[in-house]
Amino acid sequence: MDKIRDIPLFTKLSEGSIKRLENISTFRRYSADEILFYEGDDPGTLYILTEGVLRLFKTDPKGNEIYIHQFIPTGLVGELACFENMRYPATARFITRGQVLKIDFKRLEEDFFAHPDISMEIIKSLTKKIKILSNVIHKEMILTSEAKVARLIILHGDMFETMKNTQIASMANMTPETLSRILSKFKKLGYITIDDNHHIDVHDEIILRALFE
Repeated sequence: MDKIRDIPLFTKLSEGSIKRLENISTFRRYSADEILFYEGDDPGTLYILTEGVLRLFKTDPKGNEIYIHQFIPTGLVGELACFENMRYPATARFITRGQVLKIDFKRLEEDFFAHPDISMEIIKSLTKKIKILSNVIHKEMILTSEAKVARLIILHGDMFETMKNTQIASMANMTPETLSRILSKFKKLGYITIDDNHHIDVHDEIILRALFE
């Protein structure tokens, strides 16, 4: 019961409601690289990520992965597909070891959607998904490869210290060679420096931001 109550979505539920929620929910642990669900799977389960990092991606006709979003605790996963009763539009795979709370969506809808706090949190989550979609469209249809790398450096620079270039390149939907070439170009132009621990120091943020804003 304490585990479920620790999830922000359910902190205001009564003890009785928590017990009812336990009856329609299960926790499950996953290993790194394990799939939570595949693109095209039938919906029916609402997932709440409680531990780890989860990557959402689509696969193009050539088999290439197109990065969409990365979830961290305690994000809701799959709620749009459940609401619309449509197949999951993308695949979700764990980047690290993790854990999710799996909830029977139909039972959740019947028993808990009248609760204003839960309804509001789900609306907020759906709104975030719209913003994510807007960002993906902007990034893939408008930004150049250099703009994508500049955006990653400015907004998520710490990932270069913790992730491999192949992983970062995959997130940006480009080859590792293209990522390395752009980083080398930025270093040569004096925009950034990169130390032996892959920490990036930005020396000209104005120019880098101008590439993607």
